[in-house]
Amino acid sequence: MSIANSTSPTIGVFDSGFGGLTVLRALIQRLPRAQFAFLGDTARLPYGSKSRRTIARYAAQSAQFLVREQGAQFLVIACNTASALALDAIQNAVPVPVLGVIEPGASAARQASRTGDVLVIATGATVESHAYAAACRAVGLRALEKACPLLVPLVEEGWTIAAGAGPVASAAQAASAQPQVAATQQVAVTAEVIRIYLAELNAEAAAQGFNPDTLVLGCTHYPLLRPLLDRAVPAGMKIIDSAEATAEAAVRLFGWQGSEKASPSAQDQIRCFATDSVEKFERLGSRFLGRPTGKVELVDLGG
Repeated sequence: MSIANSTSPTIGVFDSGFGGLTVLRALIQRLPRAQFAFLGDTARLPYGSKSRRTIARYAAQSAQFLVREQGAQFLVIACNTASALALDAIQNAVPVPVLGVIEPGASAARQASRTGDVLVIATGATVESHAYAAACRAVGLRALEKACPLLVPLVEEGWTIAAGAGPVASAAQAASAQPQVAATQQVAVTAEVIRIYLAELNAEAAAQGFNPDTLVLGCTHYPLLRPLLDRAVPAGMKIIDSAEATAEAAVRLFGWQGSEKASPSAQDQIRCFATDSVEKFERLGSRFLGRPTGKVELVDLGG
Protein backbone atom coordinates (compact mmCIF):
# COMPACT_ATOMS: atom_id res chain seq x y z
CA MET A 1 0.00 0.00 0.00
CA SER A 2 1.38 3.39 -0.99
CA ILE A 3 0.13 6.72 0.25
CA ALA A 4 2.48 8.74 -1.87
CA ASN A 5 -0.43 10.56 -3.51
CA SER A 6 -2.14 11.51 -0.25
CA THR A 7 -2.07 15.23 0.40
CA SER A 8 -1.99 14.81 4.18
CA PRO A 9 -1.64 11.16 5.22
CA THR A 10 -1.83 10.11 8.84
CA ILE A 11 1.14 8.18 10.20
CA GLY A 12 0.77 6.34 13.49
CA VAL A 13 3.88 6.04 15.66
CA PHE A 14 3.91 3.72 18.65
CA ASP A 15 6.26 3.17 21.60
CA SER A 16 5.95 1.61 25.02
CA GLY A 17 7.05 4.98 26.44
CA PHE A 18 8.27 8.25 24.97
CA GLY A 19 11.75 7.38 23.64
CA GLY A 20 10.11 6.77 20.27
CA LEU A 21 9.59 10.51 20.00
CA THR A 22 13.12 10.60 18.53
CA VAL A 23 11.71 8.56 15.63
CA LEU A 24 8.75 10.94 15.34
CA ARG A 25 11.17 13.88 15.28
CA ALA A 26 13.08 12.33 12.39
CA LEU A 27 9.84 11.53 10.54
CA ILE A 28 8.54 15.10 10.85
CA GLN A 29 11.77 16.45 9.37
CA ARG A 30 11.37 14.26 6.30
CA LEU A 31 7.57 14.13 5.89
CA PRO A 32 6.28 17.59 6.76
CA ARG A 33 3.01 17.11 4.87
CA ALA A 34 1.92 14.20 7.04
CA GLN A 35 -0.29 14.18 10.11
CA PHE A 36 1.14 12.22 13.05
CA ALA A 37 -0.51 10.36 15.90
CA PHE A 38 1.95 9.19 18.56
CA LEU A 39 0.98 6.72 21.28
CA GLY A 40 3.11 5.96 24.33
CA ASP A 41 1.82 2.95 26.27
CA THR A 42 3.18 4.37 29.51
CA ALA A 43 0.76 2.48 31.76
CA ARG A 44 2.27 -0.85 30.78
CA LEU A 45 5.97 -0.14 30.36
CA PRO A 46 8.57 -1.53 30.46
CA TYR A 47 7.75 -4.07 27.80
CA GLY A 48 11.10 -5.77 28.34
CA SER A 49 9.94 -7.39 31.56
CA LYS A 50 6.85 -8.93 29.93
CA SER A 51 6.43 -12.21 28.04
CA ARG A 52 6.44 -12.25 24.25
CA ARG A 53 2.72 -13.09 24.27
CA THR A 54 1.88 -10.13 26.51
CA ILE A 55 4.04 -7.75 24.49
CA ALA A 56 2.29 -8.89 21.31
CA ARG A 57 -1.13 -8.26 22.88
CA TYR A 58 -0.20 -4.81 24.15
CA ALA A 59 1.40 -3.81 20.86
CA ALA A 60 -1.56 -5.05 18.80
CA GLN A 61 -3.98 -3.05 20.96
CA SER A 62 -1.87 0.08 20.50
CA ALA A 63 -1.66 -0.46 16.75
CA GLN A 64 -5.42 -0.94 16.49
CA PHE A 65 -6.03 2.29 18.41
CA LEU A 66 -3.87 4.25 15.99
CA VAL A 67 -5.46 2.70 12.90
CA ARG A 68 -9.12 2.39 13.94
CA GLU A 69 -9.50 5.50 16.09
CA GLN A 70 -6.89 7.85 14.65
CA GLY A 71 -7.09 6.78 11.01
CA ALA A 72 -3.42 5.93 10.61
CA GLN A 73 -2.63 4.76 7.09
CA PHE A 74 0.86 3.59 8.01
CA LEU A 75 2.44 2.50 11.29
CA VAL A 76 5.97 3.00 12.55
CA ILE A 77 6.80 0.86 15.58
CA ALA A 78 9.25 3.16 17.37
CA CYS A 79 9.96 0.57 20.06
CA ASN A 80 12.85 -1.84 19.79
CA THR A 81 11.26 -4.43 22.09
CA ALA A 82 7.96 -4.45 20.18
CA SER A 83 9.82 -4.48 16.86
CA ALA A 84 11.89 -7.44 18.03
CA LEU A 85 9.14 -9.51 19.62
CA ALA A 86 5.79 -8.45 18.20
CA LEU A 87 6.17 -7.17 14.63
CA ASP A 88 4.32 -10.14 13.13
CA ALA A 89 1.48 -9.78 15.64
CA ILE A 90 1.14 -6.09 14.82
CA GLN A 91 1.12 -6.76 11.09
CA ASN A 92 -1.62 -9.34 11.58
CA ALA A 93 -3.67 -6.97 13.74
CA VAL A 94 -3.99 -4.04 11.31
CA PRO A 95 -4.61 -3.68 7.55
CA VAL A 96 -1.91 -1.05 6.93
CA PRO A 97 1.83 -1.20 6.27
CA VAL A 98 3.96 -1.57 9.41
CA LEU A 99 7.61 -0.60 9.80
CA GLY A 100 9.78 -1.49 12.79
CA VAL A 101 13.08 0.08 13.83
CA ILE A 102 15.41 -2.93 13.70
CA GLU A 103 15.63 -3.81 10.00
CA PRO A 104 16.23 -0.18 8.94
CA GLY A 105 19.06 0.08 11.47
CA ALA A 106 20.65 -3.11 10.17
CA SER A 107 20.30 -1.97 6.56
CA ALA A 108 21.91 1.39 7.35
CA ALA A 109 24.76 -0.43 9.10
CA ARG A 110 25.26 -2.59 6.01
CA GLN A 111 25.64 0.53 3.88
CA ALA A 112 28.05 2.14 6.35
CA SER A 113 30.31 -0.78 7.22
CA ARG A 114 33.37 -1.68 5.18
CA THR A 115 34.61 -4.50 7.41
CA GLY A 116 31.25 -6.26 7.79
CA ASP A 117 31.57 -6.24 11.59
CA VAL A 118 29.30 -3.99 13.66
CA LEU A 119 28.58 -3.32 17.32
CA VAL A 120 25.11 -2.84 18.78
CA ILE A 121 24.21 -1.21 22.09
CA ALA A 122 20.66 -1.58 23.37
CA THR A 123 18.53 -2.41 26.38
CA GLY A 124 18.70 -5.82 28.00
CA ALA A 125 15.39 -6.97 26.50
CA THR A 126 16.43 -6.04 22.97
CA VAL A 127 19.82 -7.72 23.32
CA GLU A 128 18.26 -10.87 24.78
CA SER A 129 16.00 -11.10 21.73
CA HIS A 130 19.09 -11.03 19.44
CA ALA A 131 16.89 -9.28 16.89
CA TYR A 132 19.67 -6.96 15.76
CA ALA A 133 22.12 -9.83 15.38
CA ALA A 134 19.57 -11.68 13.23
CA ALA A 135 18.76 -8.60 11.13
CA CYS A 136 22.45 -7.86 10.63
CA ARG A 137 23.16 -11.48 9.73
CA ALA A 138 20.37 -11.31 7.12
CA VAL A 139 22.21 -8.50 5.31
CA GLY A 140 25.64 -10.09 5.57
CA LEU A 141 26.99 -8.49 8.74
CA ARG A 142 28.43 -9.90 11.93
CA ALA A 143 27.04 -8.10 14.96
CA LEU A 144 28.15 -8.08 18.57
CA GLU A 145 25.45 -6.82 20.95
CA LYS A 146 25.76 -5.33 24.43
CA ALA A 147 23.11 -4.40 26.97
CA CYS A 148 23.64 -0.94 28.49
CA PRO A 149 20.98 -0.76 31.22
CA LEU A 150 22.21 2.47 32.83
CA LEU A 151 21.83 4.63 29.75
CA VAL A 152 18.03 4.91 29.63
CA PRO A 153 17.66 6.18 33.22
CA LEU A 154 20.54 8.62 32.68
CA VAL A 155 18.78 10.02 29.62
CA GLU A 156 15.46 10.27 31.45
CA GLU A 157 17.16 12.09 34.32
CA GLY A 158 18.49 14.62 31.81
CA TRP A 159 22.16 13.81 32.42
CA THR A 160 22.99 14.41 28.78
CA ILE A 161 23.72 18.09 28.18
CA ALA A 162 25.95 20.40 30.18
CA ALA A 163 25.52 24.16 30.14
CA GLY A 164 28.73 26.08 29.55
CA ALA A 165 30.11 27.99 32.53
CA GLY A 166 32.69 30.74 32.43
CA PRO A 167 35.11 31.86 35.16
CA VAL A 168 33.51 32.60 38.53
CA ALA A 169 34.43 36.08 39.78
CA SER A 170 32.26 36.52 42.88
CA ALA A 171 30.33 34.63 45.55
CA ALA A 172 27.03 35.59 43.90
CA GLN A 173 28.26 34.35 40.55
CA ALA A 174 29.53 31.19 42.20
CA ALA A 175 26.11 30.52 43.69
CA SER A 176 24.40 31.04 40.34
CA ALA A 177 27.00 28.81 38.66
CA GLN A 178 26.30 25.85 40.95
CA PRO A 179 23.52 24.39 38.75
CA GLN A 180 25.87 24.56 35.78
CA VAL A 181 28.62 22.82 37.71
CA ALA A 182 26.18 20.12 38.81
CA ALA A 183 25.02 19.63 35.22
CA THR A 184 28.62 19.32 34.06
CA GLN A 185 29.29 16.68 36.73
CA GLN A 186 26.17 14.78 35.71
CA VAL A 187 27.24 14.69 32.09
CA ALA A 188 30.70 13.55 33.18
CA VAL A 189 29.08 10.58 34.93
CA THR A 190 27.16 9.67 31.77
CA ALA A 191 30.29 10.02 29.66
CA GLU A 192 32.17 7.69 31.99
CA VAL A 193 29.37 5.09 31.88
CA ILE A 194 29.46 5.22 28.08
CA ARG A 195 33.26 4.88 28.09
CA ILE A 196 33.09 1.78 30.29
CA TYR A 197 30.37 0.12 28.22
CA LEU A 198 32.20 0.75 24.95
CA ALA A 199 35.53 -0.36 26.39
CA GLU A 200 33.96 -3.65 27.47
CA LEU A 201 32.29 -4.09 24.09
CA ASN A 202 35.44 -3.34 22.12
CA ALA A 203 37.45 -5.71 24.32
CA GLU A 204 34.94 -8.47 23.66
CA ALA A 205 35.03 -7.69 19.94
CA ALA A 206 38.82 -8.02 19.91
CA ALA A 207 38.66 -11.29 21.83
CA GLN A 208 36.24 -12.72 19.25
CA GLY A 209 38.27 -11.55 16.26
CA PHE A 210 35.87 -8.81 15.20
CA ASN A 211 37.05 -5.72 13.35
CA PRO A 212 34.09 -3.38 13.94
CA ASP A 213 33.82 -0.05 12.17
CA THR A 214 30.15 0.77 12.89
CA LEU A 215 28.09 1.22 16.06
CA VAL A 216 24.31 0.80 15.92
CA LEU A 217 22.21 2.63 18.50
CA GLY A 218 19.57 0.02 19.27
CA CYS A 219 17.44 2.13 21.60
CA THR A 220 15.36 5.19 20.80
CA HIS A 221 16.70 6.96 23.92
CA TYR A 222 20.27 6.85 22.67
CA PRO A 223 20.09 9.66 20.07
CA LEU A 224 20.05 12.07 23.03
CA LEU A 225 23.51 10.72 23.90
CA ARG A 226 24.90 11.27 20.41
CA PRO A 227 27.38 14.07 21.29
CA LEU A 228 28.85 11.94 24.08
CA LEU A 229 28.93 8.84 21.90
CA ASP A 230 30.66 10.73 19.09
CA ARG A 231 33.47 11.56 21.49
CA ALA A 232 33.65 8.06 22.96
CA VAL A 233 33.89 5.85 19.88
CA PRO A 234 37.23 5.05 18.25
CA ALA A 235 38.36 7.37 15.47
CA GLY A 236 36.69 6.50 12.18
CA MET A 237 33.85 4.45 13.67
CA LYS A 238 30.48 5.31 12.16
CA ILE A 239 27.37 5.62 14.34
CA ILE A 240 23.98 4.49 13.05
CA ASP A 241 20.99 6.21 14.62
CA SER A 242 18.11 3.75 14.18
CA ALA A 243 15.59 6.61 14.52
CA GLU A 244 17.10 8.38 11.50
CA ALA A 245 17.42 5.10 9.59
CA THR A 246 13.76 4.27 10.26
CA ALA A 247 12.60 7.67 9.05
CA GLU A 248 14.61 7.23 5.85
CA ALA A 249 13.06 3.79 5.34
CA ALA A 250 9.59 5.27 5.85
CA VAL A 251 10.24 7.86 3.15
CA ARG A 252 11.24 5.10 0.73
CA LEU A 253 8.18 3.00 1.56
CA PHE A 254 5.86 5.96 1.13
CA GLY A 255 7.29 6.64 -2.28
CA TRP A 256 7.92 10.28 -1.37
CA GLN A 257 11.09 12.15 -2.18
CA GLY A 258 11.49 13.22 1.43
CA SER A 259 13.40 16.33 0.44
CA GLU A 260 11.06 18.79 2.12
CA LYS A 261 11.97 20.02 5.59
CA ALA A 262 9.62 20.52 8.49
CA SER A 263 8.04 23.94 8.88
CA PRO A 264 7.23 25.71 12.16
CA SER A 265 3.58 24.82 11.65
CA ALA A 266 4.42 21.10 11.82
CA GLN A 267 3.57 21.12 15.53
CA ASP A 268 -0.10 21.43 14.54
CA GLN A 269 0.31 18.12 12.73
CA ILE A 270 1.06 16.13 15.90
CA ARG A 271 -1.34 14.51 18.37
CA CYS A 272 0.20 12.66 21.31
CA PHE A 273 -1.53 10.05 23.44
CA ALA A 274 -0.42 8.20 26.56
CA THR A 275 -2.01 5.47 28.63
CA ASP A 276 -0.72 6.97 31.92
CA SER A 277 1.31 9.86 33.39
CA VAL A 278 0.50 12.47 30.77
CA GLU A 279 2.22 15.19 32.81
CA LYS A 280 5.48 13.23 32.85
CA PHE A 281 5.07 12.55 29.15
CA GLU A 282 4.68 16.27 28.41
CA ARG A 283 7.69 17.14 30.59
CA LEU A 284 10.15 14.51 29.39
CA GLY A 285 8.78 14.09 25.90
CA SER A 286 9.98 17.52 24.83
CA ARG A 287 13.59 16.37 25.29
CA PHE A 288 13.07 13.59 22.79
CA LEU A 289 10.93 15.52 20.31
CA GLY A 290 13.14 18.59 20.45
CA ARG A 291 10.19 20.90 21.17
CA PRO A 292 7.03 20.84 23.31
CA THR A 293 4.77 17.87 22.74
CA GLY A 294 1.64 19.93 23.20
CA LYS A 295 -1.28 18.63 25.21
CA VAL A 296 -1.00 14.86 25.66
CA GLU A 297 -4.32 13.02 25.69
CA LEU A 298 -4.97 10.17 28.11
CA VAL A 299 -6.37 6.95 26.63
CA ASP A 300 -7.36 3.61 28.14
CA LEU A 301 -6.46 0.53 26.11
CA GLY A 302 -7.60 -1.96 28.73
CA GLY A 303 -5.58 -4.56 30.60
